[in-house]
Amino acid sequence: MQISGSSAIVVGGAGGLGEAMARRLHAAGAKVVIADLADDKGKELAGKLGARYARTDATNTGDVQAAIAEAESLGPLRFSVDAHGGPASGGRLVGKDGTPLDLDSFKTTIEFYLTGVFNVMRLVAAAMAQQEPVDGACGVIVNTASIAAYEGQIGQLPYAAAKGGVVRLHGALRFPPK
Repeated sequence: MQISGSSAIVVGGAGGLGEAMARRLHAAGAKVVIADLADDKGKELAGKLGARYARTDATNTGDVQAAIAEAESLGPLRFSVDAHGGPASGGRLVGKDGTPLDLDSFKTTIEFYLTGVFNVMRLVAAAMAQQEPVDGACGVIVNTASIAAYEGQIGQLPYAAAKGGVVRLHGALRFPPK
């Protein structure tokens, strides 16, 4: 897939792995949109790279659609990287005192780390599917998971469950042939 001249959206692009991907895509000639909630860092990086910043909550459909529209205004959207972080609750299934893990905390972690990734992926895939294929593909979607999906740490049940779901989403992603 040719990177130069294409647009890319990097969710979680203001820091860490997302920032590294934003820099790499930019260096390869992509027009990058840094989609994040870290306004100061995101705007600063966008200024340094000559990229765009879009305040984006991965769980908010409107935010993701706005970031996609921003990317599409720069060129054909061919690349999406989702490396966002966020709140992660911890805990054991049953605490040492016998209390069960808090369900609402579990749901929050799943919402952010699994549902957020799915939300970005479904909206980006729909936008990419409208593109004419290049080198046999309409685009590339990269979602980060974690070794926690396979080897969860004690006390990190919600995070491990969410990241395991992200790993399984990759296996389910197939575009129907045109």
